[in-house]
Amino acid sequence: MPEDGQILKNSTSGGFLSRARSVAPPTWSRWLVPPAALSVHLSIGQAYAWSVFKPALEEALHLSGTQSALPFQLGIVMLGLSAAFGGPLVERNGPRWAMFVSTVCFSLGFLIAALGVATGQYWLVVFGYGIVGGIGLGIGYISPVSTLMKWFPDRPGMATGIAIMGFGGGALIASPWSAQMLSSFGTTTGGIATAFVVHGVVYAIFMSLGVFLIRVPKDGWRPAGWTPPETAGRALITTANVSARNAIRTPQFWCLWIVLCFNVTAGIGILEKAAPMITNFFANTSTPVSVSAAAGFVALLSLANMAGRLAWSSASDAIGRKNMYRVYLGVGALLYLVITLAGDSASFVFILCAMGILSFYGGGFATAPAYLKDLFGTYQVGAIHGRLLTAWSTAGVLGPLIVNAIADSQEAAGKTGPALYTTSLYIMIALLAIGFVANELIRPVNPKYHEPPVTEAPEKNIAAVPQGGS
Repeated sequence: MPEDGQILKNSTSGGFLSRARSVAPPTWSRWLVPPAALSVHLSIGQAYAWSVFKPALEEALHLSGTQSALPFQLGIVMLGLSAAFGGPLVERNGPRWAMFVSTVCFSLGFLIAALGVATGQYWLVVFGYGIVGGIGLGIGYISPVSTLMKWFPDRPGMATGIAIMGFGGGALIASPWSAQMLSSFGTTTGGIATAFVVHGVVYAIFMSLGVFLIRVPKDGWRPAGWTPPETAGRALITTANVSARNAIRTPQFWCLWIVLCFNVTAGIGILEKAAPMITNFFANTSTPVSVSAAAGFVALLSLANMAGRLAWSSASDAIGRKNMYRVYLGVGALLYLVITLAGDSASFVFILCAMGILSFYGGGFATAPAYLKDLFGTYQVGAIHGRLLTAWSTAGVLGPLIVNAIADSQEAAGKTGPALYTTSLYIMIALLAIGFVANELIRPVNPKYHEPPVTEAPEKNIAAVPQGGS
């Protein structure tokens, strides 16, 4: 099993983007790494604000709700696929290289999409934002994960939660910002195209901060005063390592794949259609939701998504990953049931339940890398995480497809208000129940999948603890 030193030798050498050039000096503080990760995740988290553009695109390019969701859906599909296939490259070449690739693809995706809107060629919007930008999403999403867990072996849930919190919180910035640009530039093709160009340029600058700031720890580095914890009595936490190739052969990987897929499907269905959904839900009441209020709802969901990623993943360090997913899936199903039964009787009930569901949605993402580390070790956890994100790709199609297709068919049948979404909500409850069962089936990984142990000199390779390292 190759250690970090061997990975460094095998990585791209010589260039600024190489893994070898990003090794931290002895005085480097590990607390500079989360901001580097956040600069990328806050940017690519703009994907969660796509629903702000949906009404404008539908009017300007004469699209249906299902058609306007396609760039977002394809972006999530490409996120999972690029994370799966690019995971080994990220492990080999390092986080700086990965962040640079993410920056180029994500920003270029916006510029191509702008050209598509300006020329009325919607396929360019789908290609630019969905495919090119989606590759940027996937590579950027996994770029800091294994690095963060190496810098924070004492708090892996919190560490990944900080970074992945940024992805969930990206829409908190992008939603009002995008709405303001559409208000200023207009919702014609020219105005939408201009907004896309501004997004591409600004995100390129902001993401570059992460490229310059990210560092990896030296071989054998540990926080001051920390030693690996005892795993006795904590059966799901292993001290062994499993390769990415072997991980996908285990039932644990596929149970967790189902858990993540259905948890994401349940959340992303609301998130992708958030703005039009709350508008439709209360259209027939005495207090209809305005366009600006709908944009505010998107921002609230982003806040819940972001907060859940940090709060719930940090809680998982204390109560365990399996127990945390019991909350995500079990309580999430109950919240969906409350929305269904309450209907359009109280908007605050809808908003609070939706925020709870989105907090569990975000927490599920942030807790997944630590769950993988517990089950498979740290050896190739970044690559394993990339492959697990194919569950996100699947959910990125399922969630919006279920909600949009059923809403379109119900609208065609003359239904309005909550009736547009009742069937979708019951489907989400069923999926969360299946995910709950899959989580219960997760057991420790069979030792036959473990990598052979490597003999190490205990103190030889342990570098001095960087200043501020604890």
